[in-house]
Amino acid sequence: MIKEKDKNQLSNWEIVSINPNDKKWDWMDLFCLWGSNIQSIIGFSLIASLYLVYELDFIVVFIGCLIGSFFVYIFSNLIGTPSQKHGIPFVVFLRTSIGIKAAKYIGLLRGLVGIFMFGVQTYFLSKAFSYLIRISIFSIDKTYLDHDIFLIFLLGLNIIDGFSFLIAISLQIYLFNKSHTFNKLFINVSTIIVYVGMIFFTIAIFSDNSKYILDSFSDMLVFENIFIKDNITPLLTVAGTIFTYFSIVIVNFGDYSRYVKNESELKKGNLSLFINLIIFSFFSILIVLGADIILNKNLENMERILTNPTDIIGKFDNIYLTVLVLFFILFASSSTNLIANYIPTRNSLLNLYPNNLNIKSSAFIIAIIGSLVGIFWIPLLSQIGILSFINTVASFFGPIAGVMLIDYYVIKKKKLINKDIFSSSVTAAYYYSGGWHIKGIYSIFIGFIFASATIWNVNLMFLQPFSWIIGAIASSLTYYFLASN
Repeated sequence: MIKEKDKNQLSNWEIVSINPNDKKWDWMDLFCLWGSNIQSIIGFSLIASLYLVYELDFIVVFIGCLIGSFFVYIFSNLIGTPSQKHGIPFVVFLRTSIGIKAAKYIGLLRGLVGIFMFGVQTYFLSKAFSYLIRISIFSIDKTYLDHDIFLIFLLGLNIIDGFSFLIAISLQIYLFNKSHTFNKLFINVSTIIVYVGMIFFTIAIFSDNSKYILDSFSDMLVFENIFIKDNITPLLTVAGTIFTYFSIVIVNFGDYSRYVKNESELKKGNLSLFINLIIFSFFSILIVLGADIILNKNLENMERILTNPTDIIGKFDNIYLTVLVLFFILFASSSTNLIANYIPTRNSLLNLYPNNLNIKSSAFIIAIIGSLVGIFWIPLLSQIGILSFINTVASFFGPIAGVMLIDYYVIKKKKLINKDIFSSSVTAAYYYSGGWHIKGIYSIFIGFIFASATIWNVNLMFLQPFSWIIGAIASSLTYYFLASN
């Protein structure tokens, strides 16, 4: 009995290989996955800023976005294919290249970034709930919010803000703490709702200003002098920025590709990233242009164009439109939080203690730590430069991906021993040296040095949009020369 338990101590029902009959995701599900990943306040602001704020050529930005998306597509296919074939998540696939014990701790780096960003995202998500509560109270009694109880703040939050945060964290944990089938449904429904909302918002803005908006949009379409030397740097910067935005999901893309029916559906689904980017960019630009035109016609005192959807809606004196957009923001932010932060963190925790944790207990850990991050975000964490630390930890993601890919495709030639992935026996293929593959660990740290240098070395900061790829190249080359001998 003891021997049997030892052999299976790396197994957990949530991270074992998916039964082929349970692989039901198709390309449309991946379309919604990519859609939800870009449908966030950050995504909206990023896209709108690239096209409208930095005074870059529209076509240069568009081509740069496509180039960045192309590399996302390539890496997502490369990383997603092994997990789709073997039905295993990112942290379990990581065992094959760096060892069963090393994967516990190196994989936890993804969880560390995920749980931090989950807390921060939940804080901003709670703001939408806070606005809705205030609007509801104000519509009932315009003077009620003047009571002293609403003027008492603790850690930057008053009673409404605190209650809103409690709703945001509780609702997310409740929804996300279900089966992957429900998560897929939530992602799909959220993507559709947000796109419908963007269409509705665009129509509302277009109703009386279509000519001005279309004229402004057409003025952006300048096709002259596109392929000139001065456009090379902006084009590469845009491409790197888009890749960086999606890169946090790429390294653990196997968490989702494991559910895909076959490799063909995987590749078709990843192609939908281009479609999502074009659709989302189109509506984002029209909404920002339309809002700018309307607000300037209404003599709003605006020193800059607004690219944050909450800032835009805050300028409109339309309570019904405001409430509707806030609901769309709730769906967009929560689905992005699920994909980019919650699921990677949960799988990292389950891989760390596969025998001791399950979905519910890991959700409890995420809720507690995420709450602390969210509550202390404004009064403390955002003031001490902790994002630099998180970005530094994230510098491991490219190097991790580089080792995983070169090991699977070149060293192991796409062949894995399934039974040994979940075995802690000293004779198992992925036990290496006490559960650690020193060559893989060393290669990851070499890649990390190169990637993090773009953050901390002032002379290399211009390469920061490419830190993921730089780290991946450095680690993969190092690993190839070490492991191929």
